[in-house]
Amino acid sequence: MVSKRLPNDHSLHRDLVIVNELGLHARSAAQLAKTARSADKEVWVQLGDQRVDAKQIIDLLTLAAAKGDTIRVSITSPKDMETLDRIAALVADGFGE
Repeated sequence: MVSKRLPNDHSLHRDLVIVNELGLHARSAAQLAKTARSADKEVWVQLGDQRVDAKQIIDLLTLAAAKGDTIRVSITSPKDMETLDRIAALVADGFGE
């Protein structure tokens, strides 16, 4: 029997802390969106009650995520785990800043 992951399976998301001084600003949002676009399916970023398409820079900027905020990055397909891992590494590295 093959087990399937459900869309709400906790393994399909990561809670990540924004560590760079400027938060999720234009350059970092562009890096995140570029990475998210490599996914085959949807990638979402959530801060509080607001959830946006991670592939859209302007949507990411509307979150106004500051240093110390925790964002949740979610994927809709287990096939996109590599993308989720790369986004997590990008955030943990402070977007190279």
